[in-house]
Amino acid sequence: MAVFFKGEKVEVCSKEEGFLGSYYEAKVISSLNNSTRYKVQYKNLVEEEDQTQPLVEIVSAEEVRPMPPSVVVNRSGGVFSYLEKVDAFDNDGWWAGRVTGKRGLKYYVYFETTGDELAYDASRLRNHIEWRDHHWVSFKKRF
Repeated sequence: MAVFFKGEKVEVCSKEEGFLGSYYEAKVISSLNNSTRYKVQYKNLVEEEDQTQPLVEIVSAEEVRPMPPSVVVNRSGGVFSYLEKVDAFDNDGWWAGRVTGKRGLKYYVYFETTGDELAYDASRLRNHIEWRDHHWVSFKKRF
């Protein structure tokens, strides 16, 4: 399990129903219980009672991963392939899905967790990679 330090930018995986498997950008505020839990402040989520304040939560270490490396995407066509696994930025977080088509400048992405198919600009998509055994694993062109 990776160890994160105060101020480090991370992504937190939601375990809540309806948000399962989505990732949200956050910053580590502190490490708790020998780094088995972290207090994090989200970049895009806000407190329910005071929506001017970023949401702060305590999460388990297995819900936290490093920020994925920046992926340079060539937006001059052919960026993502049919059935390629991608992450789409929506509802303040990153959601895993598969490209099901392209019309004009929009990519259609199917989300197995919700059964939805939605259209996105390439700027709101990134290659899907997963954090496993302390390194990133790519799913590009895997079916």
